[in-house]
Amino acid sequence: MNLGKLGITNQIKRYRFENGEMTQKELALKVGVTRQTIVAIENAKYSPTLELAFKIAEVFELGIDDVFRYESSK
Repeated sequence: MNLGKLGITNQIKRYRFENGEMTQKELALKVGVTRQTIVAIENAKYSPTLELAFKIAEVFELGIDDVFRYESSK
């Protein structure tokens, strides 16, 4: 899932599935956003704030770099 030219990818969908098939709504409630926000992040339509990215990683008990990756275009 690529966020345009930013080169940011995420593994949210994978980790939701690996955590009891957690729904987007369940994750949204845990991090304090709407389901639509989670959908947009998963589909690379929206880049989360750093705080939200940390909260998402925390839900999965992972480091932020396990859930989100930055790939330089260099």
